[in-house]
Amino acid sequence: MAKRPLQTEANVERLPSELKRRKKKNSLKVTPGTVIGQNSKSRRNVPGMDDGNDKRASDSRYLPTPELSALPQSTIDEYLSSNSIHIADPSTDPSLRPITSFSFLPESSNDLYLPLEKFSSPTPIQAVSWPLAFAGRDLIGVAETGSGKTLAFGLPCLRRVLELNNSETSCKPCALIITPTRELAVQIYDQLLRFSSAVDVGIACIYGGSPKDHQRREIRNASVVIATPGRLKDFQADQTINLSGVKYLVLDEADRMLDKGFEQDIQDIVKGIPSTQKRQTIMFTATWPIGVRNLAASFTKNPVTVTIGDSSDIRANKRIKQMVEVLQPYEKDSRLLELLRRYQDGGKNNHRILVFCLYKKEAMRVERFIGSKGFKVAGIHGDMSQTERFRSLEAFKSGSISLLVATDVAARGLDIPAVKLVLNVTFPLTIEDYVHRIGRTGRAGAEGLAITLFTERDKALSGPLINVLRAADQDVPESLLKFGATVKKKQHESYGAFFREMDTTKVASRIKFED
Repeated sequence: MAKRPLQTEANVERLPSELKRRKKKNSLKVTPGTVIGQNSKSRRNVPGMDDGNDKRASDSRYLPTPELSALPQSTIDEYLSSNSIHIADPSTDPSLRPITSFSFLPESSNDLYLPLEKFSSPTPIQAVSWPLAFAGRDLIGVAETGSGKTLAFGLPCLRRVLELNNSETSCKPCALIITPTRELAVQIYDQLLRFSSAVDVGIACIYGGSPKDHQRREIRNASVVIATPGRLKDFQADQTINLSGVKYLVLDEADRMLDKGFEQDIQDIVKGIPSTQKRQTIMFTATWPIGVRNLAASFTKNPVTVTIGDSSDIRANKRIKQMVEVLQPYEKDSRLLELLRRYQDGGKNNHRILVFCLYKKEAMRVERFIGSKGFKVAGIHGDMSQTERFRSLEAFKSGSISLLVATDVAARGLDIPAVKLVLNVTFPLTIEDYVHRIGRTGRAGAEGLAITLFTERDKALSGPLINVLRAADQDVPESLLKFGATVKKKQHESYGAFFREMDTTKVASRIKFED
């Protein structure tokens, strides 16, 4: 697979000079499974990690730097409070303090950290996840899209692989990252490739819709495998891949896995991986319903749960200005053109716009309609081949076209830089999907704008939408309030009965997964 430029989710500046002065020869020289206490210079075991049955502790090495340990507790408390970080740790270990600066990263005997030079500081989810992951703890991260989750699990993953490759327990693959879509898999691959190439760690990306023979060759020399469930199960079944040596497991977008009905597939895959006593498990999710909690309970051991913001409600990024326009269905096309002309006038206003439709037939119609009005536009939906989808995404990322019409296949996880506007032509099936759609803008600390065309046909979700708007301190139009807080199943005039009640206890059903 061709190498692509890194597109991470952090604030761009130069790296502190302390990190750049790290010497390669300074390898880690600590006893396995130990950390330094908050106000102590002595070493002690990590609770829950070094028991008699846990084989992971012998490979996990982490010591906070003296500078991090010396920070006043009030500074740590202020950081956690100002970033709305909540940590639930069954071991209540106070020494695993957030790595709030790259200069606080643990020593590395290689060039692993060099690609961080272009970033100013870790994002909150990175800062709080890194020490836990470095120490070998199981981790559940609940955070909004665009928060930097890829490096939150990716950097500890590569560091763990380097430790294993330098020991007698070297294995291939020794790290597995499972993701719900091929687009997200490729994005993770792109980001980690920049770091792995500096330290000579092999990475393979496997997903459906691409030749198996090429992926088989990549797997042979890969210490890290990034995979979608369908292709991974295929390779397990034909014994192309052996997961018995996996020591580091990541489930990214876990809630989306369940949405797509792949809980059983994940269960089947994990059966071929060592038990929780012999592996470290990291899970990331944007929402925290009961189904995801049950999944986490079955796959992790004494996990630390890190939440950015309030996980009890579905919340949107407050940096995104949300505007909802209530109108008649027949008014959508004309209003769509007005908005496109406002933000793409051919002059300075030529913003990158992501247009969302509910179904692929509608997406194709809207793409043709926009193109007929003289706009350069591309599309991405389930009827397109893998090559066509990547071509559209690359054209949009590169800026050769600035309008992309998509279904929800592109709504989760994709890091498309500098999206100025998300425009919802049709409201999605659930309020979760709405939050994930608009999360394509306002990434990496930037401001964003989301405009939603809302009709009476969508009123079954007006209540949850109003709650999301209010939680993000957004204006709620009177025309939306008139629909009230009704949340019930309703027959859609165009698409049939698709509205569903917001029952988070419902177990996901098996559906076809486009990987």
